[in-house]
Formats: sequence, C-alpha cells, structure tokens
Amino acid sequence: MRRYKGATRDRRAAESRGREGERRAAWWLWLRGWKILDRRVRTPAGEVDLVVRRGALVAFVEVKTRATDAELDFAIDERRLSRVAAAAEYLMPRYVAPGDDIRVDVILIAPGKLPRHIENAWIG
Repeated sequence: MRRYKGATRDRRAAESRGREGERRAAWWLWLRGWKILDRRVRTPAGEVDLVVRRGALVAFVEVKTRATDAELDFAIDERRLSRVAAAAEYLMPRYVAPGDDIRVDVILIAPGKLPRHIENAWIG
C-alpha cells in the first residue's frame, strides 16, 4: 500500500501549528500570572496540553489552534472536553494540593488574534 506523502506533510504541519499554539497559550497564561506546571502530559485517559497554577487554583488546559478565527468556534466539543477532564482526574494527585480548586479551561488560538481563554469550560 502506498502512502500519500502530502498527508504526512500536512500532519506534520498541523502538529507544528499545534505546538506553536501551545507555546503561545503558555506565554499568554504566564503573562496573566499563571505558573506553568507541565506541558503535554499524557495519561491512560488522554492528554492535557497545559497544567497551570495561580494561587490555590489549578487549571488543566486544552489548547486548540486553527488557521482562522472562524474555525475556532468548531474546534472543541463535549467529547474532547470529557477526555481532558478524565485525564485531569488522573493527574490531580500529582498537581493538586488539599484545599486547591480545579477546573478545565480551553484556550483557542488563531493567527493574528489574541488567544481566547474559556475558563471553566467543563462542568461535569
């Protein structure tokens, strides 16, 4: 079976854009007083792009990067958020101290636009 080289190239480009979006999101959060605890944490339940803390609040952040601002409206869905929430539950013992609050956030990234931060995106 022959593999289409363009598809591999497209996937690599998408991966590169995603990593750049995660860097931008981390920088955006850091400028707003968040401490970046970890990036791209894999668990049996899924992956969390960023784990951040500000005071007694720990946020597990899903970052979505799209080519246009309009595409961001369709970048996140309930299934994706439930996977992030399941991964966050798995990671809580590592990052959350007694008395801390937790939440799942989303940051949407598009070229030429400020990041869009959706706080408490998952209420499960």
